[in-house]
Amino acid sequence: MTEHKPPVPPFTAETAAIKARLAEDAWNSQDPDRVKMAYTPDSVWRNRSEFVRGRDEIRDFLATKWNKEHEYRLIKEIWAFTDNKIAVRFAYEYHNDEGQWFRAYGNENWAFNEHGLMAERHASINDVAISESERKFHWPMGKRPEDHPGLSELGL
Repeated sequence: MTEHKPPVPPFTAETAAIKARLAEDAWNSQDPDRVKMAYTPDSVWRNRSEFVRGRDEIRDFLATKWNKEHEYRLIKEIWAFTDNKIAVRFAYEYHNDEGQWFRAYGNENWAFNEHGLMAERHASINDVAISESERKFHWPMGKRPEDHPGLSELGL
């Protein structure tokens, strides 16, 4: 049985935005088993300086990530799209085991197969230490509320 993850290419402005929001929602769940299913079984990633291949490595990577990044909250925003590719910019906030807060800023380039599964993910990310009072993402853990501002509205 062929796996499908709508919306599927070719993307429009509307379907690219939907795809980005679905990815944001999945990552905000912090459920690596859920998130890995958005990718092809042989998906190739570059995340910062780490290289990951396939769903098992994706799951392990995310489990490790979310064990270190506490109170993780993410916002993604479309930057550009074409037939089967989407570029997003994003920011997420978290704190480490010592209680230091960070805001990570990044860009991702995604390539999808014809079934809407992500075959490639290339992410460049920079962490900036912030104080707790500088945080902008305060919704309860999980999906960002529909009425919460996005990156542009927050001046990020």
